[in-house]
Amino acid sequence: MNLMMLLEMAVQGFGDRVAFVNGQESLTYQQLFDAARQAGAHLRDSECEHLALLDVSSLALPIALFASAWAGKPFVPINYRLTDVEMDALLQRIQPAFLVTDQARIATLSGAAAVAPMERHAFVDLARAGGTAATTDWPMDPDEIAVLLFTSGTTGAPKAAVLRHRHLVSYMFSAVEFGAAAADDVVLVAVPPYHIAGVISVLSSVYAGRRVVQLPNFTARAWLELAQRERVTTAFVVPTMLAQIVRELEGRSCVDLPHLTALSYGGGKMPGPVIERAMALLPHTEFTQAYGLTETSSTICVLLPQDHRAAAASDKPEIRRRLTSVGRALPGVELQIRASEGRVLTPGERGEIYVRGEQVSGEYVGRGSMLDDQGWFPTRDAGELDAEGYLFLEGRADDVIVRGAENMSPGEIEDVLVRHPAVAEAGVVGVPDEHWGEAVAALIVLKPGASATAAELQDWVKRHLRSSRVPQLVRFASELPYNETGKLLRRTIRLNLAEAHSSQSLIF
Repeated sequence: MNLMMLLEMAVQGFGDRVAFVNGQESLTYQQLFDAARQAGAHLRDSECEHLALLDVSSLALPIALFASAWAGKPFVPINYRLTDVEMDALLQRIQPAFLVTDQARIATLSGAAAVAPMERHAFVDLARAGGTAATTDWPMDPDEIAVLLFTSGTTGAPKAAVLRHRHLVSYMFSAVEFGAAAADDVVLVAVPPYHIAGVISVLSSVYAGRRVVQLPNFTARAWLELAQRERVTTAFVVPTMLAQIVRELEGRSCVDLPHLTALSYGGGKMPGPVIERAMALLPHTEFTQAYGLTETSSTICVLLPQDHRAAAASDKPEIRRRLTSVGRALPGVELQIRASEGRVLTPGERGEIYVRGEQVSGEYVGRGSMLDDQGWFPTRDAGELDAEGYLFLEGRADDVIVRGAENMSPGEIEDVLVRHPAVAEAGVVGVPDEHWGEAVAALIVLKPGASATAAELQDWVKRHLRSSRVPQLVRFASELPYNETGKLLRRTIRLNLAEAHSSQSLIF
């Protein structure tokens, strides 16, 4: 098993089909194969042990990913939004490395002798130069490392998650149908290359035979314009992107996306009102929710289009609620919800999500495997399963608010708050409290032109949940802090609101 198998199959099936488009540049599947061979030969002949990409999406991304696989050296995409100091620290951990980046960034690097930088366009030109590359085959050991992804981590140094060829290929074989895309299918990719979704979007699109249109820098307006111009048929976005797209569409007199037949989303909790409005605005588009982690080679659960339709049409609360779930486990993936002491919980009980399957790595450089002796990986995400196996996320396991002797889910309170007519977004956290241990605090973003008071929102929560879940502290902001893949940065909210609570300024 090697990732190059996926590209080889694509070339044999549809080699002349356009594979990747970025602006005016493009690559067919055959051209991508040839470029990966040429760049792979260059990498194999070098003394570098990793191929790193520190850049936005471009044609360099698929070439670098498959060139690494051909050379038998790990591909390492790095977050280009980090500071120079943070980037240098990560590069030091993968030396000696061949680095593909932009020209401006080369000048900011520390100049470490063990990093060989090359500008993005020069790398693509080298790969497409042709010639007689001596590299004619690739290693087939399934346990070789294919990709290293640095986790975003809110505390401490980022961990380097290990994804071996067998993990990624296993996911492709179980979740993606080979050659399923029609010749005119076009996928719009706007997620960054250093996220697992960015890597998987390359692999799954190649295996399915899609034409990939890259959007290096997302804005809702640019996304819509590109989707219209390129006749995009399918796309993947994170929840914050979809929320922005919905707001942009609501400001237009008509929705002009006649070719968009499928839209997948994932990477964070999707507020119910956002997906409901998206489905109303795009009634001819099939929606799919995908939940996964870096350590699981991407998706482990999906909420299928038929699940969306059934939930939206139902008047039964337990069915309607599934619209905010992440669906059910993929074939070959097992889920468990466990209590803190390790006991497996029953449907409806909240705890930590554990996952097991061939695609699950759960391994980090220098730390080894985090799988238990039965192959289960602790995700550190909190959630619950319903009686039919639908998974509901409740945030990170350590985000649970402990008020007195009662454990509370911030997601449950957020879901109620965003149902208020004036509320666009809500972030709920626990802050230190001398009397209760933790107090409930909420940061609120109101809809444009809407108004609401803290007391009004507190009363709203009290009417829909128990009084113990009413936020003692309510503050308003123009936006919530998210990372680039749509995850709410609760730690940032907690730090800001904890100071306000400690000063006894309970309501603003």
